[in-house]
Amino acid sequence: MDCGLIGRKLGHSFSPKIHSLLGEYPYRLIPLEPEEVGNFLQKGEFHGLNVTIPYKKTVMEYCAELTPAAQRIGSVNTILRRPDGTLLGDNTDYDGFLYLLKSAGAQIEGRKALVLGSGGASLTVRAVISELGAREIITISRSGENNYQNLDRHADAQIIVNATPVGMYPNNGVSPVDLDQFPQCEGVFDLIYNPAKTQLLLQAQRRGLIWGNGLGMLVAQAKAASERFQGKKLPDELVTDITAKLERETKNILLIGMPGCGKTTVGKALAQKLGRPLADVDEAIVAQAGCSIPEIFAKEGEEGFRAREHRALVQIAKESGQVISAGGGIVTRPENRDPMEENSVVVWLRRDLHKLPTDGRPVSQSVPREELYRRRAPLYEAAAQVTVDNNGTVEDTVDEIIRRVMG
Repeated sequence: MDCGLIGRKLGHSFSPKIHSLLGEYPYRLIPLEPEEVGNFLQKGEFHGLNVTIPYKKTVMEYCAELTPAAQRIGSVNTILRRPDGTLLGDNTDYDGFLYLLKSAGAQIEGRKALVLGSGGASLTVRAVISELGAREIITISRSGENNYQNLDRHADAQIIVNATPVGMYPNNGVSPVDLDQFPQCEGVFDLIYNPAKTQLLLQAQRRGLIWGNGLGMLVAQAKAASERFQGKKLPDELVTDITAKLERETKNILLIGMPGCGKTTVGKALAQKLGRPLADVDEAIVAQAGCSIPEIFAKEGEEGFRAREHRALVQIAKESGQVISAGGGIVTRPENRDPMEENSVVVWLRRDLHKLPTDGRPVSQSVPREELYRRRAPLYEAAAQVTVDNNGTVEDTVDEIIRRVMG
């Protein structure tokens, strides 16, 4: 049984990993250009396929039959080859988005909803929230009656769903809308799962809104598709278990703390034990600048160094599944907050002040350690999801981080 995913750009898809946890069948990524889709569907060898952007509508004309769900929604994300060789088009994105809303505790009935985007994913979103009783559903597109230039007409929106690729890796850090335009908003959902928290979701989280990303949806629709592929029902708890596993494996572990607290040493040992790559922000700065950090401070001052630090962090933190060692002062700049949070679990390494070295650390040499700690400790605490003491052995610290972060 040969299965796979077709789309145009698939390099960072989680689907092969998910399907490996759902059943024992080959599952491959099949990137196709638009002119290749028809020929592959007609002549390619496969038992079942998932379909992602931009082909969820394209594939419909090659299906001999559509399930009621695919007909109702008007897009296909799952294809089965039947015994006679013809293709059956189905839509399991419905199952996935329904799971996303329910797992987040969203209340849709009687609410006004904005759906950002008009592609195949948007069709699924609209079908689900319509059946859940939304009072009004407005589709926002780049042109047409309701577009991004007249959003003020819909300031009373209570539910917002991003069904566009805006903010998706590698173009992190941008958002299709500003939530400040929607004072009555209660919940925000983004079908993107890489990064884990898009700019839109970071803003929703800080406003205290209900929110959810597309990872649970991806797993739930994959489970539904796998049931079609295998011809059997799978346990519902698989969705929760696989989603949690993927979150643990894909999120970076980003270490922060005072200069000299052991971020580099612990980071190396942690990366080795987990089999992850290690990214050191200071090392990236030095490599780009072609000189040492004290030299950068001497030539450009702290402002110049912090600008370099931010650029390095943005590039490093958008990747997944790493251990990241960040500089001691990275928490002092508000612009670093978003890249630190979008894809990482932030761990504050604490170490007794008398154990902190100062050699080669310009800020530590210019400000007494006690004063520097007084200034930064609240910032470390605010930025971190996990705090671990690093006063024992490196091995003990690493084991504690793994226990606290990986479960």
